[in-house]
Amino acid sequence: MQDEFIVKGNIIFTKDLGKYEIFENGYIVVGGKLVKGVFKELPEKFSELKILDYGHALIIPGFVDLHSHAPQFPNLGLGLDKELMPWLDSYTFPEEKKYSDSGYAKKVYSAFIRSLWKHGTTRSCVFATIHKNTTKLLMDLFAEAGLGAYVGKVNMNRNAPEYLLESTEESIDNTKELLEEYDHKYELVKPIITPRFVPTCSFELLKSLGELAKKYNVPVQSHLSENLSEISFVKKLHPKLKNYASVYDEAGLFGDCPTIMAHCIWLEEDEIELMVKNEVFVAHCPNSNGNLSSGIASIRKLLERGLNIGLATDVSGGYSVSMINAIVSSAMVSKLKWLESNRTDKPLTTAELFYLSTKGGGKFFGKVGSFEEGYEFDALIIDDSNLSIFNPLSMEERLEKFIYTGDDRNIKERYVAGKKIEEPKQY
Repeated sequence: MQDEFIVKGNIIFTKDLGKYEIFENGYIVVGGKLVKGVFKELPEKFSELKILDYGHALIIPGFVDLHSHAPQFPNLGLGLDKELMPWLDSYTFPEEKKYSDSGYAKKVYSAFIRSLWKHGTTRSCVFATIHKNTTKLLMDLFAEAGLGAYVGKVNMNRNAPEYLLESTEESIDNTKELLEEYDHKYELVKPIITPRFVPTCSFELLKSLGELAKKYNVPVQSHLSENLSEISFVKKLHPKLKNYASVYDEAGLFGDCPTIMAHCIWLEEDEIELMVKNEVFVAHCPNSNGNLSSGIASIRKLLERGLNIGLATDVSGGYSVSMINAIVSSAMVSKLKWLESNRTDKPLTTAELFYLSTKGGGKFFGKVGSFEEGYEFDALIIDDSNLSIFNPLSMEERLEKFIYTGDDRNIKERYVAGKKIEEPKQY
């Protein structure tokens, strides 16, 4: 019999972009892992269920991080005076080399997962490294913690240090092993096909990964049009193809299966059209886009074209694991984009960004990121009593105050798929 219960409090979420749904002193009825309904007044038929009364607290959906690199967690705040390609060579690749050591990997990965939990990230899409065994370890640790994740073994066979290169055959064999072992092992933690990006993957490798994605019906994640030097390099590597996105598309890695592309700052019009057609998701990474001098993505323009968009921390090009930090950074860079576009790309509102950080990214996981009936119950209980101390605030203002001035200490409880999640173990 499924576990049924009710949470009571000040409920705020977004069914639609930019529009809050508010239930002050409302009720969420949960059955198993799913929301059965949200109510201002509790229907009589649920009157016998246990009520978890959170009083004046805010109840919001859990945050969804659409793009992050778990092995880069030790590098937070380092090397951010460099552009993308030199940063990879100086900081990222030397750090990722260490993940052949399962002891080191377990220490870092458990700390990374604890940090996600602390900051209220209930679902995430994560890059590991090329190392098969420690990628498995990362998936096991996510499952043990009770958080939802897509985790990808990174694939690279060119244009990287020798110690991080695989043969095409080795890369495919190891990826296939992971897919077969983990595709049905856990309910909330799944594998995802993960070519690092075009510069580090031969077309043969990309095409073989596309075939695996289709055969096993698993999603895909990678990077697209992050940095001008990177784009120039891709054009030299693939002079006969139209643009960066077309390389992925030719390889079957651009929407044949659900696909996330991080950054998408310098998209050409043809690439945008292809992304719309193939329903490719954009992971917007404002912190790393600024830190690595990559640029400001035209998120307003992409939203108006109907693209699926979520927010992302992009650890460690992004310096923070916090999704509320990503919301604030997204708001600020959207205002700069508004000025840069001669005031044509309207700044993103707090309500819009809240949507992108919950339901927008949650769509990649299915019915996640909202309290609508039939959605998985991922939730954060927010005690903002130390923030709203001078004047009474509306629900919208309380949420805004938390996003701009609160932090992980305001998050008192976390739920994922109907279960309360305690602090994960540190190894």
